[in-house]
Amino acid sequence: MDFGFTAEDEAFRAEVRAWLAEHAETGQDRRVWERTLGKAGWIGLGWPEGGYGNRTVGLTQQVVWAEEYARSGATPRSGHIGENLLAPTLLAHGSDEQKNRFLPPIAAGEELWCQGYSEPGAGSDLAGVRTKAERASDGTYRVSGQKIWTSLAHEADWCFVLARTEPESRRHHGLSFLLVPMDQPGRIDVRPIRQMTGTSDFNEVFFDGAHARVEHVVGGEGAGWKVAMSLLGFERGVSTLAQQIGFAAELGRVVRAAVRSGAVDDPVVRERLVRQWAELRVMRWNALRTLGSPGNAGAPSVAKLLWGGWHQRLGELAMQVRGAAAGVGPVAWSPSAPYELDEAQQLFLFSRADTIYGGSDQVQRTIIAERVLGLPREPKGAV
Repeated sequence: MDFGFTAEDEAFRAEVRAWLAEHAETGQDRRVWERTLGKAGWIGLGWPEGGYGNRTVGLTQQVVWAEEYARSGATPRSGHIGENLLAPTLLAHGSDEQKNRFLPPIAAGEELWCQGYSEPGAGSDLAGVRTKAERASDGTYRVSGQKIWTSLAHEADWCFVLARTEPESRRHHGLSFLLVPMDQPGRIDVRPIRQMTGTSDFNEVFFDGAHARVEHVVGGEGAGWKVAMSLLGFERGVSTLAQQIGFAAELGRVVRAAVRSGAVDDPVVRERLVRQWAELRVMRWNALRTLGSPGNAGAPSVAKLLWGGWHQRLGELAMQVRGAAAGVGPVAWSPSAPYELDEAQQLFLFSRADTIYGGSDQVQRTIIAERVLGLPREPKGAV
């Protein structure tokens, strides 16, 4: 069930590998790295339209790029939200003016984006958002409310925000998809969230009358739910295969740790290691099976259920194979290093959230039940 890569694909692979070997360095400044990628034409390969400063390639070459990028160990991307989420959404729902304004800076790596969806009272239940966008006398919107778990908000230039533009509207009605500039001191406050790992990958974002222009509403006022759901369909694609390469590298480290500690002699541990390997292969085959097959309502939910639980179990296994040593940090405690974690401990703690963020397992199962299996919808008010 693997792709049959052509000679042209392999030539492209050689080009990608050589370029990454020359330019990719771990720990590079992420904004500078985005501009380097953009200048070389590596951003926007999967967009169905060219002409925005990007070049387009076929599906197999998109897979080649994603795989080689993951293998290279290059700096993690900070432009993927704009490239892989907003850009396809604009291509599907945006006006020509919006495409011409926003796609070239994304392709050039000049403008970074974050996603303003989840709220304290509306995480997986996206239809419950309470952030408001009210029309001002000058024709612009004033956005007020709070978003949470906003990845890269501390780096982003822009945020696409799902907000309620129709007063007193409920659920998925009366929502709009607005493009909001982040550089608004006094109107937008970004507060990093410290996680169990000690890092701050996510943020709270507070909007206090932040300005958004009328021409920056995607799909028209009131069409926010349709646009937001369309965007979620772009959230899993070629990048899933690159993610799995990262998973394979993590699994390899856990196997080596099991050999070093002697845990591999335990038949239960061996069975768990083999199961992790087998399930990872199944995830790859499922990704290849569904790649390039639009309209499969359950595919994103199935993919999320597969990798979320798998990665969480891998984190648990990473601790199990090390035994008591897993509870000891990599360096002695000191006032300057009060909370140091090694790679396996980071994996364990961060993966606890895998079955929650991006849509919890419960929400994914509900989507499959209702949209794929055709089971009755949950009654309103059900707990």
